[in-house]
Amino acid sequence: MAKRKMILDLDTGVDDALAIAYALADPEVDLIGIVSSYGNNLLDICAENSLKLLELLGHTDIPVYKGLPHSSTSDHFDVMQVSKDIHGDNGIGDVELPAPQRAVESESGVDFYIDAAHKYGKDLIIIPTGPMTNLAAALKKDPAIADLIGNVTFMGGALTVDGNVTPAAEANINQDAKAADEVFKSNLPLTMVGLDVTLRTLLTKKETQQWRDLGTAAGKAYADITDFYIDAYYNLDIDKNGCALHDPLAVGVGIDPSFVKTISLFMRCEYDPDSPFYGRTIGDNAKLNDPNPNVKVAVNVDKERYLKAFMDHLTALFKQH
Repeated sequence: MAKRKMILDLDTGVDDALAIAYALADPEVDLIGIVSSYGNNLLDICAENSLKLLELLGHTDIPVYKGLPHSSTSDHFDVMQVSKDIHGDNGIGDVELPAPQRAVESESGVDFYIDAAHKYGKDLIIIPTGPMTNLAAALKKDPAIADLIGNVTFMGGALTVDGNVTPAAEANINQDAKAADEVFKSNLPLTMVGLDVTLRTLLTKKETQQWRDLGTAAGKAYADITDFYIDAYYNLDIDKNGCALHDPLAVGVGIDPSFVKTISLFMRCEYDPDSPFYGRTIGDNAKLNDPNPNVKVAVNVDKERYLKAFMDHLTALFKQH
C-alpha cells in the first residue's frame, strides 16, 4: 500500500487509457478510483472504457464513478468529429474489448472527490485529464476541500504555445472554460501540464511494437489502441513523428514533479463565450505582485527520462496481463 492516493478524472480516450496504465504501474501511488467525464466521448462511454481497461489490466478492484455529463454552462454535450477522428468512434481506437463485469458505482464522482479529500487530505493527488467540470462542482459543493487536497496535476491549457482547438484554447479547457477559471482561482495547489510540454513527449510505433511483442492480451490491445492514435496524428497532420503523451505525462508529473520545469503563477481562464480568446489560460494581471502563487505551469520536460519511465512502467504491466 502506497502512502499517496490518486484519483484520475478521465474522458477516457487513447491517452487517458495510457494514463490509467501508468497510474496502475507506479508503486509510488495507489489508484483509488476513476471519476468519469465527457470529452473524447460521451460520459457513459468514457466510464465504460475505464471499466474495460481496468479489467484488461487485472484491476477490477478499482471503482469507476460517473461525473457530470456536460459543461457547467451548457445543458448537453455532443462529441466533436475531430475527437472521433483522433480517438475512434468508441474512444479507444475502435478496439473492441469485452464488456466489463463490474458496474459503475452508485455514488457520484463529485461526492467521491469530497469523501476522498476528507479521508486522505494531503496524501491525495487528483489528475484531471479532461474538462474541469467535476472538480469545480466538488469545490462548489464543499469549498473546504481546496485546503485539504495535496495536489491537483491537470492535463490542459497552453501558456507558451498555441491551443489545439483555437489559437487560444486547448481542448480540455475549451470544453468548460468557466470551470477551469473556478479551479484556477481556488486555493487548490495546481500543476498545469499543458501543450507546452505534452507536445514534446512523443511515442512511436517502435515503442508500441515492444508491447505487441510481449504476446499478452494487454500488450496487443494497447498497441492496437495507440497505433490508431499515432496514425490519426499522422493523417490529420498533427505530428508526423508520433503521438503526444498528454494524459500519462500529467500522471507522471503528479507522482514525480522533477520530470518538468515549472514557473509559478496565479492563473485565470477566459470564459466569456463571445471573446476571441475563449479558453485561454493565462497569468492573472490582477495578482502579479501577490505572494505564493497556487499554479505551477510546466514549461519544459525531461522527455528522454520521462519516456524511459513511461515505457518501463507500461511494458512491465502489460507483461503480466
